[in-house]
Amino acid sequence: MKKKILAAFLAVCMLTSMAACGSSEDKRNKDSAAENTRDNDSGSEELEKLTFVLDWTPNTNHTGLYVAKEKGYFEKEGLDVEIVQPPEDGADALVASGKAQFGVSFQDSMAPGVAGENALPSTAVAALIQHNTSGIISRKGEGLDTPKGLEGKKYATWDGPIEKAMVQNVVEKDGGDFSKVEMIPSTVTDEVSALKSKSVDAIWIFYAWAGIATEVADLETDYFAFKDINPVFDYYTPVVIANNDFLEKEPDTAKAFLRALKQGYEEAIEDPDGAADILLEASPELDEKLVKASQEYLKDQYKAEVSQWGYIDPARWNTFYSWLNESGLSEAEIPENAGFSNDYLPE
Repeated sequence: MKKKILAAFLAVCMLTSMAACGSSEDKRNKDSAAENTRDNDSGSEELEKLTFVLDWTPNTNHTGLYVAKEKGYFEKEGLDVEIVQPPEDGADALVASGKAQFGVSFQDSMAPGVAGENALPSTAVAALIQHNTSGIISRKGEGLDTPKGLEGKKYATWDGPIEKAMVQNVVEKDGGDFSKVEMIPSTVTDEVSALKSKSVDAIWIFYAWAGIATEVADLETDYFAFKDINPVFDYYTPVVIANNDFLEKEPDTAKAFLRALKQGYEEAIEDPDGAADILLEASPELDEKLVKASQEYLKDQYKAEVSQWGYIDPARWNTFYSWLNESGLSEAEIPENAGFSNDYLPE
């Protein structure tokens, strides 16, 4: 009898123990499942898709964008950014249409769409380079190291009203006669070949790319920058533009995008060689020597003397548009502080 009672007692203990073990195991399984669910939910959270349209083929103006994408800075901000080439009517039109939230433009080319009936719903939200690096390049020793030297020479023009007015301004400031400049309509895509072939004598370039290309090619040149002749021409080129409806409806997303973009450009400043490698990987058709040399040049130009990446100085912005107004180069009067905002920039 005692044995039966003992056996029964032991059986109850075993069942209790097994039930307890089972309960503990179930709890662990449930906890593990819950943790996996949380992990899956986090991993499957959809990134917000944005489109960024370039102004031209990829180059070192765009390096920070590619760094931000490659290093996952956009993804960390919850963004999936697609980089696309500009359509035939340009980046400004695509951003204005809302088909791209962001793009690259230039303060001078933005001017016709800043005010009046033809105003485009887009705003410059960051400067990619702090100072205008454009100017006129020519073969060395032919007397074109100053604007007056353009007299009697063949200048490759794309026939833009602002372009021609700027060239006229600097020639006359230097004591020259603009009417003596031979304007040759030409869209030069290879400055080195154009200068070597002598098809033209002088070309408007952005030194960070085309100027560096002549250095890489060991072509001796003369060059003057527009801003060195007339400080009014130290305008912003290039800039990041954004669609106005997008900015109004999703200001936090715009700020997140610019936070990530800032990281990309600041990394390009700190490690130009590594940043160049990222651009070359994204665009292997580019010349490695040119990209590396251009990146080294631009590391000091992206921010220059300012502490805040992307900052647009209202005084400089307004000075250039005031000149356009006074020179009759804008169909509609461009108001002060029109066309740009620093409100979305990260600190």
